[in-house]
Amino acid sequence: MKAGVIIKVAGPLVVADKMQDARMFDVVRVGEKGLIGEIIEIHGERAFIQVYEDTRGIGPGEPVESTGLPLSVELGPGLIESIYDGIQRPLDIIYERAGDYITRGITLPPINRGKKWTFKPHKKLGDLVEGGDIIGSVRETVVVEHRIMVPISIKGIIKEIREGEFTVEEIICRVETPDGMRDISMLQRWPVRIPRPYKKKLPPDEPLMTGQRVIDTFFPVAKGGTACVPGPFGSGKTVIQHQLAKWADAEIIVYVGCGERGNEMTDVLIELPRLKDPKTGETLMRRTVLIANTSNMPVAAREASVYTGITLAEYFRDMGYSVALQADSTSRWAEAMREISGRLEEMPGEEGYPAYLGTRIAEFYERSGKVICMGSDNRVGALTTIGSVSPPGGDLSDPVVQTTLRVVKVFWSLEDRLAFQRHFPAISWLDSYSLYHDNLEEHIRRYVVEAFPEQRKEAMRLLQQEAELAEIVRLVGIDALSISDRLILETARSIREDFLHQNAFHEIDTYTSSEKNYFLLSLILKLHHLCEKMVEKEIPFKRIQGLRVREEISRAKYVPEDQLEQLKHIEEHLTSEAEEVMRQEGELHA
Repeated sequence: MKAGVIIKVAGPLVVADKMQDARMFDVVRVGEKGLIGEIIEIHGERAFIQVYEDTRGIGPGEPVESTGLPLSVELGPGLIESIYDGIQRPLDIIYERAGDYITRGITLPPINRGKKWTFKPHKKLGDLVEGGDIIGSVRETVVVEHRIMVPISIKGIIKEIREGEFTVEEIICRVETPDGMRDISMLQRWPVRIPRPYKKKLPPDEPLMTGQRVIDTFFPVAKGGTACVPGPFGSGKTVIQHQLAKWADAEIIVYVGCGERGNEMTDVLIELPRLKDPKTGETLMRRTVLIANTSNMPVAAREASVYTGITLAEYFRDMGYSVALQADSTSRWAEAMREISGRLEEMPGEEGYPAYLGTRIAEFYERSGKVICMGSDNRVGALTTIGSVSPPGGDLSDPVVQTTLRVVKVFWSLEDRLAFQRHFPAISWLDSYSLYHDNLEEHIRRYVVEAFPEQRKEAMRLLQQEAELAEIVRLVGIDALSISDRLILETARSIREDFLHQNAFHEIDTYTSSEKNYFLLSLILKLHHLCEKMVEKEIPFKRIQGLRVREEISRAKYVPEDQLEQLKHIEEHLTSEAEEVMRQEGELHA
């Protein structure tokens, strides 16, 4: 293909002329150094290219060569435990070869070509297979079985299938199709901007348990659902993303650090290999793929990083896994779009963002879902997408926040007010919402606890009543409230401090199972109901406030998961102490 020539360089945007055969979204090599870029606009023979590397030193007159292929990722054994940049370059291997900083123009295969994997066939000679069928598997890590699938375009009869140790490029299967014999290896490629196909999208009816009490109880997200976490600087967005990456009930985690600070990404890289998965006992890195595109990396690569991440996530979804994609943060992605759009001299939309901001964000989140995968076995996979948003000054009217909220079904609103009060996670129980409650109620009643939805509604009602009463207290003081109202304030305080407050860095409190969630909340609500009876019997409020069991309830969240019977003992103490107080007061009045 004939090379073009650079006529303009404007930061990450390069304009090349004489690009007769260029096509939209083709990958090109820019300049003498061969920097990686992608065509994003074409005017006649003039191509506008966003370059994913630093363009310093590149000037007019240098060549531009098109590869004729769209920006794609490699899919195959070796993805798990890998650390990539936004265009799937392996950062750990680059570090070994080039040091702390990525050498411009460096190109290394994302998947190791020399490593041999033990392939075990699941199909045999003569079997009819179609695109998406699993023909065999490779044990990629102790906890992840990598399922080798037939490429989407192939359908036919297996004429040869081999068992043994192979590299990702070696032929493991031959299929006879109407168009001739097709070879299958363990390595596939897929364009990142094209969603991977599926047979049918299913309703999201199973919760993604995260181990975070405020989320699992009040604002759950479904497997295959979408959620966003907007909040100002310092309110804990990244910590929540880390918590979800560590503890979410997903078989595969894809974590995309999109334009965030390098030290936050470093925390992930250091912590995940140390932390043990509560389900398998292995390190969490054994089921994680990391994409690191920090704030000091070229701005154009931020856009590619989210597409790279979601394509890798779709690939594992197609194997039948439940996958969680963490994107931190989509604001940095939107800022990259704004910068490129400005250099293209496009008509700006609100706050300078491009007019197509809403379309791009919607396309990204719509790639989530619980689906029947391609193939003849009708296996089900789920891809849950959770994106954090960093609006300037915590302004939730920011276009990126508002555009995201029109697409996602769960909104976890982080408040700096709560963060300043040292209440973490700083998720506002009054402003946040989940639209999955109706979808998930049957599953929760069947597999968690029958009464849990009613518990949740009662606890939320008490928190809302507290907010209303707080206005009255600010105006006229707490002494103006009735004892019943003061009891509501006391119970709501217990819900906030003893249940919703959760220490991400505490060995026990960092994760709470659904069973423990139920016990903790039921203790607080049972105390409330018993106190209501005491109020009816006109027992002094100071006596109600002075119940010794309140201290036990406040420490209940630190009870280990394997010792939940202690919570039943606290419930027994609660009942016996309340009954004793009512008996004593009854005798006193008599």
